[in-house]
Amino acid sequence: MLRQLAIAGIGLLLAATAAAAQEQKFPDHPIRVVVAVPAGGGVDAVTRIVTAKMSATLGQPLVVENKSGAGGSVAAEAVFKDTPDGYTLLASQPAPITTNPFLYKSLNYDPAQLTAIAIMSHVPNVILVREGLPVKTVQELIAYAKANPGKLNYASQGICTTSHLTAELFQTLTQTKLVHVPYKGTAPALTDLLAGNVDLMFNELATSLEQHKAGRARILAVLTKDRIAAIPDVPTIAEAGVPGCESDTWHALTAPPKTPAGVVAKLNDAVNKAMKDPELLERYKTLSINPGGGTPAEMDAFLKTETKRWGDVIRTAGIQPQ
Repeated sequence: MLRQLAIAGIGLLLAATAAAAQEQKFPDHPIRVVVAVPAGGGVDAVTRIVTAKMSATLGQPLVVENKSGAGGSVAAEAVFKDTPDGYTLLASQPAPITTNPFLYKSLNYDPAQLTAIAIMSHVPNVILVREGLPVKTVQELIAYAKANPGKLNYASQGICTTSHLTAELFQTLTQTKLVHVPYKGTAPALTDLLAGNVDLMFNELATSLEQHKAGRARILAVLTKDRIAAIPDVPTIAEAGVPGCESDTWHALTAPPKTPAGVVAKLNDAVNKAMKDPELLERYKTLSINPGGGTPAEMDAFLKTETKRWGDVIRTAGIQPQ
């Protein structure tokens, strides 16, 4: 018996030593980053900016792979089931790691078990309307929606994404009824808005600003507590008469459950160094993106808060799981 226990103990020690050695030399080959939206979407652009800087720190390339579908669940499931060694990461918008459990009766992954790495960015949201829509302010939009119940339609990045849930929050606060047209990501939704096929979108400032400045669409309000320097004449949503409708889109990196702490620490350090890189900060400023960063523990706490807030919105809106 003692001999068997000794052998078992030696086996555990050897396994722990091997694991420690793997963490020590991490990374020694390329890292795959699965992005939960199509190429061209907000999180895709942010991921490519951040991973380029992380590569310089880690000494290995981070290869981006787009895998959209089911509100980001397709990508999240793929990463969730992968080997927890740090070589496969998920880059996502909020939905697949916070709100999808409220939407789908059976997910093949548990967002709460994903390993937090870091928040890559925070992007203010705005109310963006098509150029031909006969409204110039939020109050005019509300009046138009009430005068035409069920006729105004809005695009979203997908069911239960931040754009969808922000629209639901807006409808609850303003007692209006809009028709939801979900897309697979920001890029196709914005394309249809610019083509006049949908009326409005609760969208990220980063992808809305250029369209607003070029006159191809209009930003009626920013969904932030303070005005945005790039468009100082545009009111906040509270100034526009709808307090409590503040919303931003954030982009995060997570890893499979039980990814080793040493690996997580290296990845988190690479993100935090990227957030201080002058070139990245200048690029973010140009795109009206705010940097993320912080510890994995801080990200875990943030995810719990976001899950509760938007879970309450889903219940109030009566969105039923599929």
